[in-house]
Amino acid sequence: MNAPDVVDKDLPLREDTRLLGRVLGDVLRAQIGAAGFERVEAIRQTAIGFRRASGAEADRLRSAFAALLNPLPIGETLEVVRAFSYFSHLANIAEDVHRNRRRRAHAMAGSPPRRGDVAHALGRIAAAGVDSATLAHWLDDARVSPVLTAHPTEVQRKSILDAEREIARLLAWRDRTPLTPAETAEFAARLSVSVLELWQTAMLRLAGLAVKDEIDNGLAYYRYTLLAELPRLYAGFEREVAARFGLARDRVPSFVRMGSWIGGDRDGNPNVGSDTLAYAIRAQAAVAFEHYLDEVHRLGAELSLSTRLVTPSPALLALAAAAGDHNPHRQDEPYRQALVGVYGRLAATARDLAGYTAALPARAESAPYAGVAEFLADLTTIGESLAVHGAEALAQRRLDPLRRAADVFGFHLATLDLRQNSDVHEAVVAELFARARVTADYAALAEDARVALLVRELGNPRPLASPHLDYSDRVDRELAVLRTAAEIHRRFGADALSNYVISKCQSVSDLLEVALLLQEAGLADGESLAVDIVPLFETIDDLKRCGETMRAAFELPAYRTLVASRRDRQEVMLGYSDSNKDGGYVASSWAIYCACRALVEATQAHGVRLRLFHGRGGTVGRGGGPSYDAILAQPAGSVTGGLRVTEQGEIIASKYSDPELGRRNLETLVAATLDASLLDVEQLGDSAERYFAAMHALSAHALRAYRALVYDTPGFNEYFRASTPIAEIAELKIGSRPASRTASTRIEDLRAIPWVFGWGQCRLMLPGWYGFGSAVDAYVAENAGGIALLSDMNVRWPFFRATLSNMGMVLAKTDLAIASRYAELVPDEALRDSIFSRIRDEHAVTLRHYLAITGQRALLEDNPTLARSIRNRFPYLDPLNHVQVELLRRYRAGDTGVRTQRAIHLTINGLAAGLRNSG
Repeated sequence: MNAPDVVDKDLPLREDTRLLGRVLGDVLRAQIGAAGFERVEAIRQTAIGFRRASGAEADRLRSAFAALLNPLPIGETLEVVRAFSYFSHLANIAEDVHRNRRRRAHAMAGSPPRRGDVAHALGRIAAAGVDSATLAHWLDDARVSPVLTAHPTEVQRKSILDAEREIARLLAWRDRTPLTPAETAEFAARLSVSVLELWQTAMLRLAGLAVKDEIDNGLAYYRYTLLAELPRLYAGFEREVAARFGLARDRVPSFVRMGSWIGGDRDGNPNVGSDTLAYAIRAQAAVAFEHYLDEVHRLGAELSLSTRLVTPSPALLALAAAAGDHNPHRQDEPYRQALVGVYGRLAATARDLAGYTAALPARAESAPYAGVAEFLADLTTIGESLAVHGAEALAQRRLDPLRRAADVFGFHLATLDLRQNSDVHEAVVAELFARARVTADYAALAEDARVALLVRELGNPRPLASPHLDYSDRVDRELAVLRTAAEIHRRFGADALSNYVISKCQSVSDLLEVALLLQEAGLADGESLAVDIVPLFETIDDLKRCGETMRAAFELPAYRTLVASRRDRQEVMLGYSDSNKDGGYVASSWAIYCACRALVEATQAHGVRLRLFHGRGGTVGRGGGPSYDAILAQPAGSVTGGLRVTEQGEIIASKYSDPELGRRNLETLVAATLDASLLDVEQLGDSAERYFAAMHALSAHALRAYRALVYDTPGFNEYFRASTPIAEIAELKIGSRPASRTASTRIEDLRAIPWVFGWGQCRLMLPGWYGFGSAVDAYVAENAGGIALLSDMNVRWPFFRATLSNMGMVLAKTDLAIASRYAELVPDEALRDSIFSRIRDEHAVTLRHYLAITGQRALLEDNPTLARSIRNRFPYLDPLNHVQVELLRRYRAGDTGVRTQRAIHLTINGLAAGLRNSG
């Protein structure tokens, strides 16, 4: 191919980015004046110069920043912050549209399936000799479940998302449709109006988020994407498995389902209780019913088939007759009559379960459905009747997606989890025991004595709690939550709430305490559980012991009986965030890998099937990174039963606010789970022990280096709190959840999410790389040829390759020059210089070893798309950092006015949007 013929695939992205920047510039000139626009441009150009400068030139530009920013009154500062924040938001839109554009281009060109495509995964497993019976068996038992969670640093407003979705829709319209001159003018006018609307919409809420707000925000993504796109994903999957494996559609169960912690996660959040749990299930149900009612109404408009032309099945005619629809215009249209009846029953069910009133009133009063199975049975009757007279193709447009949606989402939309800290369970059980005169001081008992007592009480049918006794608020709150959970089971079914996650799980008694509390609410007895008990192992030490803990639980007949009642399935959650804060990125990653292997061995030894729940966040420091590579990096045997994974913060918006991107992200989870479950993706062979020994040594060295800095360096906590906006993040109450579990300011008590978020804001990203350089230094000093072995591990071992790849992304976003400006906020000059120099030196050695091991000459050389994405963001991100430093300086000097707080919050918002996976 000649050079002039080479297609610049990124040209449309650059054109969209320039277009959006130009439109925003026009809006800025009109809204803040030419002087305001020039001010924004001057700051941007200075930031670009500062990025490229060093030595004396960097010092000069530091002074230039001070001259530009220090005199700015708060009103003009707010304008600057909003301008750069919206530049970041618009750049994200252009990039997301381009991702969809490139996928469409591949599809239109007939390109072969790529990594992350279901077709690619199915092709690989077919080539490996997996037959249809094996795949069908796996599907029967699999579960792939993204679980949406609330986020202490979530900053995106639904109003902003709606405006941005309209801009994305306009860009896609122009991209996919040849426009007439009139349509081109209409496009330009609408785009300008949409950007103006965005500019004049406040990014921030006037009041802090309540839990109910977080619930409502999370539900927006079902309306945007999930209700429509999950059935589309299934339809594509059905076509692929039919073509490659000959599996009929009814052999594809609904193995991809959504989960939610929002409204049921009480760990460290006093604002979550029985009221939020009840609100969550009602609000979820209302969204499901809204969708079903709308689809049934539309289906009725479409299925105008007449008995003068077709002969429906007797079952369909009976369904039509039962509807009681006497409209003379529909007497020969039994499908419409039947759907009138379905609509009426749905409307009655929505009113009964969710207090939801249908937008269009039912034509007649009808009895509510007893459960979603009855609704599905009616839809199946309609579908089977269409097939009788050769009209099954009519089902593909709306009926089949509706049937799949009802099967996936039920009447509850998403499976709610409960979560609470083991310390709370211990305190509640201790109080119940004391008031019931079972034992006066349960907390003083040794572990063996606790286990024996709990087993005995699990076999005792009498309740511990008495309506005639008064209990502490804590006991009352916990029991109220469990009673609400039992009511949810009664009204919505067991799928509506099927998991109880135990934070800080460390022992068998932690598991049995939850079983006993579930028994108090009627959700367990001595023989069975109505929900899964899911231990969450979080710290490095807990991860190291988790296999031993679960073996001890399985060896206990009482607990093994409970697991048997859950189809011999044990789900275990692994905490990426807290283990990273505890031991750093390398040690955390290795501890989780080893924990997976230990859990596989423990469950296999006791005939238990394992399902892992990965508590991943957005940033690499919290387990983030590409989902496909992360799943394939799991040890052999750890993904056989599918998996669940948390989706948090701005990651939810970036993955699920756009329907095409949302479907793609769900497809990637499915494809990776298929690959990891049915193929040997590690293929380490005889190299396994050498690789494991090397990783064990690296992890130990990295752990020492990380803890020496974070926990053993005098004054490090003060440095962290002064050089990041962590205090302001906590004070601004961005989410409903406190930033710390207690009133303490110790790093140990700080939540992992704001810990990582704070380092991301100041562009050090320390939790995603610190300690790796020192670890390699120490390893190479002890092992001749160490770099060669690590390079081989990077090529051959998916786990190590994913670990380094994610670290490379973090290093590419790290900026020591900008971080040095945040370090200037530390008042103790000696402390500042001492700690920042250590961080700077570790960064240098980490970067050097990373490049040597990967064989790259520059960061992200192997991922030019991501490199381009990060590089294109710097002109908008850097100014926000410089302004944030100035605002923090003012705020801490006493300028704590509302507008200053708002400006700081806006910089946090803009940086989170620009970095995309910072929390």
